[in-house]
Amino acid sequence: MAIRDWPAAERPREKLIELGAEALSDAELLAIFLRVGVVGKSAVDLARDLLTQFGSLNAIFSANEQALSQVHGIGSSKYVQLQAIFEMSRRALSEQLQQKDVFESPQQVHDYLCLKLGGLSREVFLVLFLDTQNRLLASEEMFSGTLMQTSVYPREVLKRAMHHNAAAVIFAHNHPSGIAKQSQADELITKQLKQALALVDVKVLDHFIVAGNQTMSFVERGLL
Repeated sequence: MAIRDWPAAERPREKLIELGAEALSDAELLAIFLRVGVVGKSAVDLARDLLTQFGSLNAIFSANEQALSQVHGIGSSKYVQLQAIFEMSRRALSEQLQQKDVFESPQQVHDYLCLKLGGLSREVFLVLFLDTQNRLLASEEMFSGTLMQTSVYPREVLKRAMHHNAAAVIFAHNHPSGIAKQSQADELITKQLKQALALVDVKVLDHFIVAGNQTMSFVERGLL
């Protein structure tokens, strides 16, 4: 049955207008973006197929064009539109973090880090550079690869902190394995970075590990 034949209260667009976007499931939100389904499947059915295949919205957004195009009904134009929506979401959150203390809205920090890192298949080390009021100055992906295989150089982080005239930093890196738990290597590099940045009076406020839609805080675990 086509979505237009559903009861009005169950149609994603009408439901959004009536109840707000937060009332919709991931599949319903994705269906609004897709607009139409394929033969034998509504847009909601197609959205559910995508979520089943990729596992999450983050993974869909992070998938490359080739992977998405293998799904019947998804072509290059949808890939381009998804990437545009994804980037706009990240920029909107970044703007919010630039305007106020990042600790006033921990959910925004969580959402931003998950959007930046949650769906990546490779490990990336991200640094958030903050001013004296803990507002975001810049966000930079500084190293790629596991912390065991690709060195995180404290001197490079130090140089970028001085470049941005940062008063504090927050570290974040993802675990593509899906497990938001620190390793000994994670703890060691955090300690080394903290010691290096202390030499120029730059504070390390936290280190987050991102796994899909989950984050783990070193501060909350008493590790920093």
